[in-house]
Amino acid sequence: MSLEEHRKKSPGSVKVIVMTVSDTRTKETDETGKIIKELLEKNSHVIVDYQIIENDREIITNFIENELTWYRSQAIIFNGGTGISSKDMTVEIVEKLLDKKLHGFGEFFRYLSYKEIGPAAMLSRSMAGVAGSTLIICLPGSPKAAKLAMEKLILSEIGHMVMEIMK
Repeated sequence: MSLEEHRKKSPGSVKVIVMTVSDTRTKETDETGKIIKELLEKNSHVIVDYQIIENDREIITNFIENELTWYRSQAIIFNGGTGISSKDMTVEIVEKLLDKKLHGFGEFFRYLSYKEIGPAAMLSRSMAGVAGSTLIICLPGSPKAAKLAMEKLILSEIGHMVMEIMK
């Protein structure tokens, strides 16, 4: 089956949870979360939940484990906690819970970022993978970086990824 045939058979609407990991943002100041939500909704996807959670290992772990049990969504998109500072821990937490990693996601994201911002792109640890039957994507907290990932990688493939997970 060709890629186009796969895309045609993919769900046009995916149930997504958007999670901002931050100790300082609020729903009023979370520009990145707003961008992700708006782009998803504009492309017919359903926001099941949107929250801002503290950059805390136990809180993030408990959230993911609960979501994998409740299965309210087909995908969870995190933003924040993907850099190299001592407080950035989203990637380590998510990786421990994944059954499969989608290495290409991070590679392509850093390539696209490199074209825009140069070598600083290597500081991003953005990644994606599958936990159970849920797609999990980790994006930077930067609005510009999240918009880049959404427009160039996620929106065109999220339905396809979810379809492949369900096989």
